[in-house]
Parts: sequence; structure tokens; C-alpha cells
Amino acid sequence: MTAPPDPCVLPGSCVLVVMGVAGSGKTTLATTLAQRLGWPLQEGDALHPPENVARMAGGTPLTDADRWPWLARIAAWIDARLAAGENGIVTCSALKRSYRNRIIGSRGGVRLVFVHGPPDLLAARLAARRGHFMPPALLASQLATLEPPAPAERAIPVDAAAPPEAQAADVIAALEADNCPDA
Repeated sequence: MTAPPDPCVLPGSCVLVVMGVAGSGKTTLATTLAQRLGWPLQEGDALHPPENVARMAGGTPLTDADRWPWLARIAAWIDARLAAGENGIVTCSALKRSYRNRIIGSRGGVRLVFVHGPPDLLAARLAARRGHFMPPALLASQLATLEPPAPAERAIPVDAAAPPEAQAADVIAALEADNCPDA
């Protein structure tokens, strides 16, 4: 894998991809960042085709073939922000490097934020979550699929157990160090 271009080092837009398995707190962190930064937020789950939502709700893990149309929608959202010169935040499990290559690839101005935590914390969060289509039973398949970001991906690591405000502060500090606009 070739290293992505340095994100957010030139004037222009910056898009954050907040990644992690179910229950890691992607949406909570992304919402906190969007509020703090005043950037638009796209919940990646809302871009899933209805068939994907039905499969997951029924307890069936998605295949790579199931994910490609969803990842194309996320990539299109990112491309639209960058083309408009706008900042943004999108959530996406982005479990495999091949998925991240699809949504980030050689796009400059995109920064990966990796929310990670111990399986027992993630399982407890999923067990307590109500009204979401992703059942706790699929956590094991997500953990098995997860390829943590390699150093070349320059992900900002975030501890899922930390309070959302502390997580956001760490991400913003990393963005400021990279001279991301409006961080």
C-alpha cells in the first residue's frame, strides 16, 4: 500500500473519516467534533442501501460485495466536500485497508480517526444500545474483520473508553498539528 498524501497540510478542506467497529463510539465522537468544529456530519450508516440494513438487522454480516456500493456513497460524499472546498466529518466502520483505500485512497485533505477499545467495553455498549439495526451478535464478525490502520495511514488513535470531550480535544490537537483548516 502506498502512503496517502499528507492530509490537511495545505489550505483547503479537510474531511475526517471516523472509523471503528460497532459500539466504539464513532457517532458520539463525530457528533462532538461536528459541534466543536462547526463542520457538517454525515452518519455513514445512513448511506447503507436498505438491503444492507436488512441483512445486518437480521444478524447476517455484510460481505465485501455488500459493502462496495455503501463505500462508493461514502467516497462520493467525501469527494463532494473536497470539490466544494468544505470541511466535513463522516462515520464509517472502514474495517479493512481495502475499504479505506476506496474511501480515502489518494485523496488529499482526508484524515482517518480510529476509535478503538477492548471487546468487553464494545459488547457492553452494544448490549445497552436501543433502536439501532446492528445487533450485538455481529460484533465478533466486525472484530475478526478489523485491520487496524497501519502507520502509513497516519490515523489519529482515539481510546473508546475516554470521555467524548477528551476524545474530541485529542483529535482537534492532532488536526491543529497538521495545520488543518478551521480546526
